[in-house]
Amino acid sequence: MLKLFLPSEYVKNVYQITPEILKERGVKGIITDLDNTLIEWDRPSATPELIRWLKEMQDNGIKVTVVSNNNEKRVKFFSDPLQIPFIPKARKPMGGAFRRALKEMKLQPEDVVVIGDQLLTDVLGGNRLGLYTILVIPVASSDGFMTRFNRKVERRIMNNFKRQGLIQWEE
Repeated sequence: MLKLFLPSEYVKNVYQITPEILKERGVKGIITDLDNTLIEWDRPSATPELIRWLKEMQDNGIKVTVVSNNNEKRVKFFSDPLQIPFIPKARKPMGGAFRRALKEMKLQPEDVVVIGDQLLTDVLGGNRLGLYTILVIPVASSDGFMTRFNRKVERRIMNNFKRQGLIQWEE
């Protein structure tokens, strides 16, 4: 059961995920979380660096869809200027939004990675569908109310993984 919380990979930030690395793996699409994965949860718009990263993915034929538990207004405000498809109110880790993203991208699970900053939503949701999951360190040190609760649970799970030798990641 705990293995469902174990990411396939973990990196410091999305910028360590390059189109070359993804293409070597046969990846054609990314399902990504928004808040504290791509940008801080309280930042409304993409940074210039993030815009370059997203464009690089697009230029390499890698589709990106934002799947967020946040409300439509928040996710739309971020995604629309970038012309990125999005699914708000995703109810992660439930699988519906992940399946919808796969369908809208017209890709198979083996062609897609899930990128996120939370074990309890992004990693669990992706793993339940057999997707390759990449955990990133949250870009902000502060969180919204529900996420603060999740982080406490996640720390316990991560410590368990460390004790078992399943991860060596230090924040």
